[in-house]
Amino acid sequence: MSWITIIPYKEATGKLKKLYDRVKGPNNNVDNIMLAHSLRPHSMAGHMALYKNVLHNSENTIPKWFLETIGVYVSKLNNCDYCIKHHSKGLEKLLNNSQEFNNIIVNLQSHLFCKIFDNKYEKALNYSKLLTLNPEKVLKADIDELIKVGFSNGEVLEINQVVAYFNYANRTVLGLGVNTNDDILGLSPNDIFNEKSWNHQ
Repeated sequence: MSWITIIPYKEATGKLKKLYDRVKGPNNNVDNIMLAHSLRPHSMAGHMALYKNVLHNSENTIPKWFLETIGVYVSKLNNCDYCIKHHSKGLEKLLNNSQEFNNIIVNLQSHLFCKIFDNKYEKALNYSKLLTLNPEKVLKADIDELIKVGFSNGEVLEINQVVAYFNYANRTVLGLGVNTNDDILGLSPNDIFNEKSWNHQ
């Protein structure tokens, strides 16, 4: 589950128990990435607040399926199997189209975005790759290019924050040896109109 000690749901008390109840899914299941924070509940709260608002907020204007696509791609670039499994399943559920899902996954693996994505989304994925692998090489021209192909400044921020969040999540998982054992894949806090709703469904 993790290389460090975790406190399971059934043993949690106080603030930790309250947080678990906020983030849990069916049958009191808590994702292992959240369990990894159990010795410092305040960092779990910070993680969930960031995750919910970056990826699952009604004020985002980029389609949720594409934000998930960015997350899967960043996780692939970082070889984070945990996040790939979770968010690929989430993407598949959002698309509800197995052929479209499989086409996206194949193209993310090959980095040949133009075969399935329009120029706008291709540019966003190229930016995601650059920011993940070579962040020091990002230039104002890269932002200008995103705006040129039709993203608003706010949408550029959405893309940036999803990339940044997944790099954070990937390093949390990889750095602590978190695995998917006993996790329920593909769940997310889907009440996008309530920032305080963290339950996974």
